[in-house]
Amino acid sequence: MKYSNLFSKTSKNIPSDEVSKNAQLLIKAGYIDKTMAGVYAMLPLGLRTLNNIENIIRQKINEIGGQEILMNCLHPKSNWENTGRWDTVDVLFKLKSQTENEYALAPTHEEQISPIIKSFVNSYKDLPDYNALSQTFPLSVYQIQTKFRDELRSKAGLMRGREFRMKDLYDFHKNIDSQKAYFELITQKYMEIFEELGLGSRTYYVDASGGSFSDKFSREFQTICEAGEDEIIFSPSTRFAANVEVKDEALQKYGQVPIDLQTAKSVEVGNIFDLCDTWTKAFDITYIDENNQKQYPTMGCHGIGSTRCMGVIAEIYNDDDGLMWPESVAPFKYHLITNINSKDDDSWNQKIMKIAKKIYQGELEEFGAEQVFWDDRENTSLGQKFGDAQLMGMPYQLVLTKRSLESGGVELVNRKTAEKKIISIS
Repeated sequence: MKYSNLFSKTSKNIPSDEVSKNAQLLIKAGYIDKTMAGVYAMLPLGLRTLNNIENIIRQKINEIGGQEILMNCLHPKSNWENTGRWDTVDVLFKLKSQTENEYALAPTHEEQISPIIKSFVNSYKDLPDYNALSQTFPLSVYQIQTKFRDELRSKAGLMRGREFRMKDLYDFHKNIDSQKAYFELITQKYMEIFEELGLGSRTYYVDASGGSFSDKFSREFQTICEAGEDEIIFSPSTRFAANVEVKDEALQKYGQVPIDLQTAKSVEVGNIFDLCDTWTKAFDITYIDENNQKQYPTMGCHGIGSTRCMGVIAEIYNDDDGLMWPESVAPFKYHLITNINSKDDDSWNQKIMKIAKKIYQGELEEFGAEQVFWDDRENTSLGQKFGDAQLMGMPYQLVLTKRSLESGGVELVNRKTAEKKIISIS
């Protein structure tokens, strides 16, 4: 992508009501646009970043047998009345059609996936047990989709939105042992996801219930972040963590007090739930077991907020000059900066353009195709280009000028460490 073709630009101005660091940086860098409180549009660079985050999630969930689907945002009122949640979910957006029918804008999708599964599950053969040795996975389906929640407080940018993106996975089992084993596998995969997103060392999982597994057990994944609304105690050496509200109970269960126990603000970036048979009974999802008896499957629900992850990454990976994306999620790996100076001999400018085109088109081994964002703007000072590159936060900057060529090639600058080196270009 060339800067000259990008309709969005960097800006010094941010909405007067925007108080969150992540949204301020993303707006200034041209990644998102604020529609209203808690609602943001993804601009080209923002969407590329979000797609990278969601593709990491998608790959990991596919590895454990997840089958991707796409459900609807608009739900009939009857589905939510069926589970008793039409009048109990305080963040539920409710709509009335001109036909007088009422609908919900889905904040989650148990109310839709349940009747879908009911149409396809009849026998115990439709519900394979999870088996790690044979890599047999249970019936599990997921989506990455837009959700809606009528949040009263939306002051944390992408970390607390009224409209947001989320991966939600639903699994169904005929026995509790299969569900419990798959629950632990999902925990492992979630930690792999957060590691790849650049949040691994900061992310801890905490059990939200001390009861038995069958008592609607849940697990939260908390990322240490100063802008967080939650608070955890944690040990970097042992990876122990717990919500501060239940720290005494958690430490007693753990059996010791780690010597490096700390307290910090955190953001919940994911959660996994054992739903038992609550929803399968609500929608009368049954199967016939090996003894020809009717049974209810048990069900799990597991979420990761992809836009929330994007906000958390922006909140953590920045400095006074702007964003500093981890390479795994950055919209581009390289930010190419060229400087054409009319005062220089034209042969230098021609050489700069020739090399820049080769870099941009992926013709050089050092730089892959589709990895380069080229600031090719004319009549823009080198200083402004440097400032924009810092603000936009690609992992590496490639500086191609007469000076760099005289030094032997193109200057590679590490955005995070500011380390510089010259790469020879043949």
